[in-house]
Amino acid sequence: MTNLADSITIIDVTADNVAETGVYCIKNKKAPGYHKKVAWFQDKINNGLKIKIAVDDHDNQLGFVELIPSELAWRPVDAQNYYFIQCIVVFSKGVRNQNIGSTLLTECEQEARKDNKEGICTMTSKGPWMANEELFLKNGFVVAARIDRFELMYKSLSAKSSSPKLKDWTTSQKSFTGWNLIYSDQCPWHDKSVTDLSKAAEKNGIELKVTRLTTPQDAQNGPSGFGTYALIKDGRLLADHYISKTRFENILKKEK
Repeated sequence: MTNLADSITIIDVTADNVAETGVYCIKNKKAPGYHKKVAWFQDKINNGLKIKIAVDDHDNQLGFVELIPSELAWRPVDAQNYYFIQCIVVFSKGVRNQNIGSTLLTECEQEARKDNKEGICTMTSKGPWMANEELFLKNGFVVAARIDRFELMYKSLSAKSSSPKLKDWTTSQKSFTGWNLIYSDQCPWHDKSVTDLSKAAEKNGIELKVTRLTTPQDAQNGPSGFGTYALIKDGRLLADHYISKTRFENILKKEK
């Protein structure tokens, strides 16, 4: 059996070709979330951000990885001179056993070596909206730390590298009173969630304070392991990743 990974091409998304390639994780280029993601991708605050898309011989997009210098990661990590993988996704079940994920990780390692980084790190979880640790363990990563459902994993490329660390996001949760929704434009699906939850809150007579994170430091010091999304009520984290209107309304019922 031919390994599909042997015949794929990696496209580097740039400001010049993003209109053609898209950003992979959201296909509808008319959606508000898509435009906000593109603007976020092009923002100078994310200097060094890279998106790589794997395509087959028929130009079908199979998967993607998003990586950024670790000092600018939109996750609660403390890592110096690493590349941080914010997202890695292979949506199609038909190609998940074809080493597409490993091929994308190899691309990340090549970028890290080229740019004299000390290693690559990422956060994983068995929960939603994040890859689990299996792919990374298979590719030589080790676990540096765990908090709640999240693991911080890394692969050192230098004998002088220091291990990355997790920041304890639970410490800032108590400072939020009432209903709070905290998010960033790093994920294009957040826009729909914010819109839907805001409408649902208004319908149910709930005052929902919405805060958009605008810098990596905001996310690194934010109140959830996911970094770029948190639903909090009176210091309690109720959701640490994008949720739907239905899920939010179910939470409202439980909280009454």
